[in-house]
Amino acid sequence: MPSIGDYLLIGAVAAVATFAATPLVSRLAFRLGWLYQPTERTVHTKPMPAIGGLAMFVGFVVAFAVARLLDRFDQLFARNSEPRGIIVAAIIIIAVGLWDDVKGTAPPAKVTAIVLAGLALAYWGVTMYYFRIPFVETPLLSDDWVPLVTVLWLLGMTQAINLIDGLDGLAAGIVAIGGFAFFLYSQKLSDIGGLTPPNFGPLIAIMAVGMCVGFLPHNFNPARIIMGDSGALLLGLMMAVATSVVGGRAEPGDNSEVGQTYFFLAPLAIPLLILGVPIFDTAFAIVRRASRRQSLDVADKGHLHHRLMNLGHGHRRSVLILWAWTALLSGFVLYPILNDSNPSYLPFGIGASAIVLYTVLHPSVRRHRRERVGNGDL
Repeated sequence: MPSIGDYLLIGAVAAVATFAATPLVSRLAFRLGWLYQPTERTVHTKPMPAIGGLAMFVGFVVAFAVARLLDRFDQLFARNSEPRGIIVAAIIIIAVGLWDDVKGTAPPAKVTAIVLAGLALAYWGVTMYYFRIPFVETPLLSDDWVPLVTVLWLLGMTQAINLIDGLDGLAAGIVAIGGFAFFLYSQKLSDIGGLTPPNFGPLIAIMAVGMCVGFLPHNFNPARIIMGDSGALLLGLMMAVATSVVGGRAEPGDNSEVGQTYFFLAPLAIPLLILGVPIFDTAFAIVRRASRRQSLDVADKGHLHHRLMNLGHGHRRSVLILWAWTALLSGFVLYPILNDSNPSYLPFGIGASAIVLYTVLHPSVRRHRRERVGNGDL
């Protein structure tokens, strides 16, 4: 199987290709008028190139092609239908994302395209085998359930990344941090024999990291281009693929050895923790809009990044705070993995993090701040 160095090489290829393609895509957007116009919800004050996802797709294609040409990855591609499924799903996703960025797409049409991408993944075998829930017996997914679980997992991941993409560099940074943490986890899982080769998860994860790293110099505040729905949906697809084929294929095995219980407890829960910021934001958005009896596709300014800015944090600081939360959650998950120990403190740490996050970002904090400003206390 490929070494960590081989994977890092592919990540570097994705980064360089994305970095080089982004200015070209930006010029194309200006020439064709494919610009995102500022609104009351946006933090930008001037039109921005809206098709950064196209540059990411270039990085994806180039990195995928280089991996295919390298002998070290032959075991992944030989007699394997999964590459076709990943490519077809990526083409569907980037097509609907670009159409939405340029012309606008009704939410039902976008969801339909994502469902089609999920069905393409299921048709070519890019699916989970097991659906493991903590402390519950692991069910082996039947053929009837595989397409539904694949589509729902893809819908969840794409919407999580799409909703968090509200500030310059926020989504790209979160996926870069979370994707690299998940890559390290998948490598460790392979080392202890918990992941049967060949598995595309580590390759897709490191490609997503490279694409984000290559895009960030152009996208960090003050951004010169935004990724748009095309980029957010593409990153969501890649994280859905990586997490499902790693977390959903980790073999149930002997958990008696110290350090292994944590691996086999719930591999599908680990990416949810690593990507805790966008997933929490998505869950919070659903509850918030449901409580107001609003449609789920109605945009608002109640996301985590909006709340941080309302607390008084600037654009960059808000992004860095949420990057730090992602790094903290990733490190919290990786620490017992790299230490080969079974952490009894994990549930308490997760609960404490959730409480702190809820406390810091509660609307009452903003209200209290306004009251203090009105009273001249600040």
